[in-house]
Amino acid sequence: MTDLIFPAPTLVPVAGSDAQFAVRRVFCVGRNYAEHAREMGHDPDREPPFFFTKPADAVIPSGRSIPYPPATEDLHHEAELVVAIGTGGADIAVTDAMTHVWGYATGNDLTRRDMQSAAKAARRPWDMSKGFDNSAIIGALHPRSETGDLTQARITAHVGDDLRQDADIAEMIWPVPDVIAYLSTLVTLATGDLIYTGTPAGVGSIARGETCTVAIEGLSQARVHIL
Repeated sequence: MTDLIFPAPTLVPVAGSDAQFAVRRVFCVGRNYAEHAREMGHDPDREPPFFFTKPADAVIPSGRSIPYPPATEDLHHEAELVVAIGTGGADIAVTDAMTHVWGYATGNDLTRRDMQSAAKAARRPWDMSKGFDNSAIIGALHPRSETGDLTQARITAHVGDDLRQDADIAEMIWPVPDVIAYLSTLVTLATGDLIYTGTPAGVGSIARGETCTVAIEGLSQARVHIL
């Protein structure tokens, strides 16, 4: 057996199994729900999707307690459907896109909103507002072979008992097959890639001492407690 010089890759548990999914890269879709685009001050017309990334080791499984991140006083939750890629490829046709999906999970794209707003105002990259430590919460993965293709499901985010986000994944401007097809024209997708598919309206702050729970019908929850 080969000894690893560096730590093993980030692993995400698979629901109902001892198996784990090794994460390669994390892609995130921006402004993929019309009402969220409006609440952020943008026109939700169906322009081509845009993407940002997070480090693979920003992914942490549901149920963890994490420190309040540095360099922000406005940490936001963003409830998202996560798609796990099982078979890679480039220039994937929309009609073939779902054959590349291994499974689905519930996710929470944590965001340092004040840092992001400042970067936008200065017309600078906002990587550090998204790609910081522990910023990609994820529930257990559910194989597509068991769930089928998810096209409609309620998605919610609670902070404590307060319902913040409540929508349906059917409201995506760019549904999952379109997202996969378009992203595959920009990069060659590979086994282990995760795609956070965007968040509905209602994003808001999480304070120290609070717990945020994201839920999608039929999938395991993604829960995080902020210390």
